[in-house]
Amino acid sequence: MSKHGRILVAMSGGVDSSVAAVMLHEQGYEVIGLTMKTWDYASSGGSSKETGCCSLDSINDARALAVGYGFPHYILDIRSEFGDFVIDNFVDEYLAGRTPNPCVLCNTHIKWEALLKRADKLDCEFIATGHYANIRLQDNGRYVISKGKDENKDQSYVLWGVSQKNLARTKFPLGSFSKPEIRQMALDMGQMELAAKSESYEICFVPDNDYRAFLRHKVGDLEERVAGGNFVLTDGTVVGKHQGYPFYTIGQRKGLGIALGHPMFVTNIQPETNTVVLGTVDELERRQAWVKNLNLVKYETITEPLEAITKIRYKDAGTQSTIQQMGEHMMVDFHHSVSGIAPGQSAVFYEGNDLLGGGFLM
Repeated sequence: MSKHGRILVAMSGGVDSSVAAVMLHEQGYEVIGLTMKTWDYASSGGSSKETGCCSLDSINDARALAVGYGFPHYILDIRSEFGDFVIDNFVDEYLAGRTPNPCVLCNTHIKWEALLKRADKLDCEFIATGHYANIRLQDNGRYVISKGKDENKDQSYVLWGVSQKNLARTKFPLGSFSKPEIRQMALDMGQMELAAKSESYEICFVPDNDYRAFLRHKVGDLEERVAGGNFVLTDGTVVGKHQGYPFYTIGQRKGLGIALGHPMFVTNIQPETNTVVLGTVDELERRQAWVKNLNLVKYETITEPLEAITKIRYKDAGTQSTIQQMGEHMMVDFHHSVSGIAPGQSAVFYEGNDLLGGGFLM
């Protein structure tokens, strides 16, 4: 009988989730490893060698580690659910002129649900992942996510959508460690190759990180439908033709294929007229944003205006702001201008290191 009970650990084959599994094993948990197959490289239009968390090599690495430490390992095929929800949403969002956040959707609607469903079948009380974040139970009965120790690796931003019900059964073993410490643990385990594994910052189902090629592959006649739209300035002046609005994102400067004598940025995308608006860096700045599809973490509701740090992208340092819940939406007033607010991306609110909640930018 294990000291702490049975726990299901999501294992991608990478150093983080592998060390997390071994750490829990050595703490006395009865660990069961699970690798989720979320997508097919070939069906995504990939032509080079399959890489990343869903490759055969990664699955084999996860299994070999589990066998080496004497705990079971399973593979769960969730390609259908993942494709129907995450990939379809990814395509739909770009076609709507927005910039999607697939990792948030996957965590919120696919990975946690799939893990807990399998955990129940395997009689596991808890699940664990290799995310760099912390979790605790507050006096108000709510589970709160807070930033991981390693500011450079903190992943709380992509976890804002996980429900209280699911957080209650979740553990993040790596929250109080830095990435170098985790690599050193892998070395101490004798896992030289694992410790040296490089990290991927790509979207797992987008080959070579080329989302434009992915969209062309998924929507066969896309280029025919959208090519030849207008680049316009903020005042409506037409300054050129573009390749199609889904191939541009708010804040983009490079790869526009147009020279106007000074740096210009995509400031707005209008799918209904296939128009891409260009402006100066000043025209890219905003002082206010609206956020939808809220999930609050630290508090059940936010009834009064609250000072918070708001992050509008994963690597954003965050901006001091006042947030106010207005029914199903959050109004964010930034204390100074922010650049590149992209509809579809996540806005995530923090109180100190604690995650207040988040939603999608409108």
